[in-house]
Amino acid sequence: MLPQEIIRRKRDGETLDAADITAFVNAMSSGSITEGQVAAFAMAVFFNGMKRDEAVALTLAMRDSGDILDWSDLPGPAVDKHSTGGVGDNVSLMLAPIAAACGAYVPMISGRGLGHTGGTLDKMDAIPGYRSQPDNALFRRVVHSVGCAIIGQTANLAPADKRFYSIRDVTATVESIPLITASILSKKLSAGLNALVLDVKAGNGAFMAKTRDAVALAESIVGVAQGAGLMTTALLTDMNEPLALAAGNAVEVKIAVDFLTGDKRDSRLEDVTLALAAEMLVSGKLAANHKLAMEKAREALHSGKAAEIFGRMVAALGGPTDLMTRPRHYLPVAPITREVKAPVSGFVSSIDTRGIGVAVVALGGGRIRPQDPIDHAVGITDLQPIGARMEAGEPIALVHARSDDDAAAGVRAIEQAFSFSERKPRTVSPVLRRVGG
Repeated sequence: MLPQEIIRRKRDGETLDAADITAFVNAMSSGSITEGQVAAFAMAVFFNGMKRDEAVALTLAMRDSGDILDWSDLPGPAVDKHSTGGVGDNVSLMLAPIAAACGAYVPMISGRGLGHTGGTLDKMDAIPGYRSQPDNALFRRVVHSVGCAIIGQTANLAPADKRFYSIRDVTATVESIPLITASILSKKLSAGLNALVLDVKAGNGAFMAKTRDAVALAESIVGVAQGAGLMTTALLTDMNEPLALAAGNAVEVKIAVDFLTGDKRDSRLEDVTLALAAEMLVSGKLAANHKLAMEKAREALHSGKAAEIFGRMVAALGGPTDLMTRPRHYLPVAPITREVKAPVSGFVSSIDTRGIGVAVVALGGGRIRPQDPIDHAVGITDLQPIGARMEAGEPIALVHARSDDDAAAGVRAIEQAFSFSERKPRTVSPVLRRVGG
């Protein structure tokens, strides 16, 4: 295998066969090809794309570069969900225990924040003592005994993807649909799932701002996943405003605890969470149709069973045993809070959702460099949704910061992210459409 020949053929728009793709990935894993060659290959794919069979071959080769988990000893289906990333998107924290309460087993391998979007793993790390990187033995025990475990990718799952992604990240090739597809699915296939549900975001807070691009990504992932033998469906959901009424890490854990216990539930967040839960139950053959699946998911939430499972999962992975009843005692709190006030009277007409996410990063709730530490306490809460009627001077959000300067900068950023109008805007369902199945 001559890597330069594979690069040349893809550069010239040719279709690569599976053997060549596998050989290239194996060489990438072993380190026998250079970063320049990997970058050149990524750029060739970025400009010329891949046919579905090529993307399937790339996905399977990256999956096979490391360990593949086996859940065949579970008494129920192993199912998971993946989100393409958003702001105030803490759905995984509620979804995993809801699905587990309905008989699914959810070995949820999650990621950290990327760019302006939050990461599930960073949120779980806000819980004192929680082991988000357990060894495989503990991971398996918790999934078996509790029904779900939310953890980070282990070193031996799809290691080829780790190298490939790090190079794509610094060569402006992240947005390639076939490369995004292979990156997501190589990890999910490594997890040994029976079914996967995707939450593909579209809007000004998503990586795919245009709906047509989000549809193309969803169709690519569903098609390649099914070509690789994994039952997969996707929901397109709206990201033109934060999904939860908060953005950050500890603040989103608090939202999740309140949601599960019933202390407070936002309707948009509930709509998306239950729709994804229903998809997981149907895909896992735990419900005959979406209507019955929705009823099961809603019962698991409202009965308190999902809250109980989340609490057990946290405790089993080293967190406090009474998080669900005393979240304020454990979750870190920023020392400074500042109200952001509406500059005029009127309706919230639009929100720069990406701007909200960037503001959280600037506060310290995300990373500018991969090695940067996260401040789990900072963030933004009490965000008013699109359509809310406000009087001038009323608070539209609350900034939680580490210093006065950070708080002031956060207030300015949120002020710039909100727009107002005299007329109430049209409301949009947070679940836009379904792809696959």
